[in-house]
Amino acid sequence: MADHTFPDGFLWGAATSAYQIEGSPLADGAGPSIWHRFAHTAAKVFENQHGDVACDHYRRYRDDIALMRELGIRAYRFSISWSRVLPDGTGRVNAAGLDFYKRLVDELAANDIRPMATLYHWDLPQAIEDRGGWANPDSAKWFAEYADVMIRALDDRVPLWCTLNEPWVVVHEGYVMGGHAPGRRDWREAVAVSKNLLKAHAAAVEAYRARGKNKIGLVVNLVPIHAASESDEDKQAANRWDAYFNRQFLDPALLGKQPSEMADLYGEAWSDWTAEELAQVSQPIDFVGINYYLRLVAADDPSGGPPRAKAVRQPQSEYTAMDWEVYPAGLTEILKWVASRYGNVPLYITENGVALDDVVAPKGVLDDTRRVQYMNSHLKAAREAIGTGVDLRGYFVWSLLDNFEWQSGFSKRFGIVRVDFETQQRVPKASARFYTDVIRTNGGALGG
Repeated sequence: MADHTFPDGFLWGAATSAYQIEGSPLADGAGPSIWHRFAHTAAKVFENQHGDVACDHYRRYRDDIALMRELGIRAYRFSISWSRVLPDGTGRVNAAGLDFYKRLVDELAANDIRPMATLYHWDLPQAIEDRGGWANPDSAKWFAEYADVMIRALDDRVPLWCTLNEPWVVVHEGYVMGGHAPGRRDWREAVAVSKNLLKAHAAAVEAYRARGKNKIGLVVNLVPIHAASESDEDKQAANRWDAYFNRQFLDPALLGKQPSEMADLYGEAWSDWTAEELAQVSQPIDFVGINYYLRLVAADDPSGGPPRAKAVRQPQSEYTAMDWEVYPAGLTEILKWVASRYGNVPLYITENGVALDDVVAPKGVLDDTRRVQYMNSHLKAAREAIGTGVDLRGYFVWSLLDNFEWQSGFSKRFGIVRVDFETQQRVPKASARFYTDVIRTNGGALGG
């Protein structure tokens, strides 16, 4: 990598998700999703905000794609709203909803931007939820049916596919903590959902192998977890949390086995997997997408939930508006860990970014210096991992646009482009211009 550049063909992208930006969630025959229902339930989201308009991307996608082209972005990771395409979750296809995604990928092609489509980014059709949601053993079959519809429609124009986005968050926030849709707190249900998500991922991969011609993978959020002290108790807590957070989905999907700690973690809620189930979920995939935001420093906490660990704040560190520690070295660490544990599987950084309390200067200029620094340090960390032999093939900044940040509503801004949610005006921040330079120089603008 002479002159600090990235490998030839490195994919420079930006990422979003359907419910966070599209708006118009019930337009043109779409069915409601669990997030539509959840956000319209009082006191679930900051200031009772919801995604009915969000960034109005459903109507403004052409302008947003033109903006990506102006910024030099080469790839766009977006998610598909399952209930926009299949309002009942299964069965009848809503042609108008499917046509939106056809128009989207055609517009990307016209602007020489490569699509990466995510089949599931947390917005389960409410019709599926009404049948038990991810806790229903049939959910894998239903997901495969939906995947087949999308593969038939878009595989000729979409070279990269992701099955699930961050299944750990689906389980932990949706079924353990209750802060995300569908808002449950039930460890037994969490165990069932974890298994069914992996079965759904595998079923979608099987559907893809039957018909698809390109590449498909799984997206996970990974966190380096360090012990708060040298005590055996804290080291064991860090190991439990690592199994719960990092290995719960990757070990079955890539190694065909469960982490040995899982039965102890979940206690009486746990149910063992059969050899057949483990073989079923470990379908070969073409890449792993890694979403990286923070590290955790773990201390033993016998009174905590099944991981029996708590996060210890690091007073020397900078924290984001999400109260996440800024720790770029952790990106190098986690990329190397995946390559070491799972073989040198092709990797993409499918999300990396920072929420900050952006300040708009006079004349609308937004000089988000801290975001520029964050991106610079994390991109250098990614480059360092490549230098050790990690097969990293692309980077997608989170996010293209300020958007609906789940239970935080519109109070947290991750975008490299500012969105005025009253006027829908888009204004590229300094971080967008910085990213343009990085892309133009294939990373050379980062320096040493």
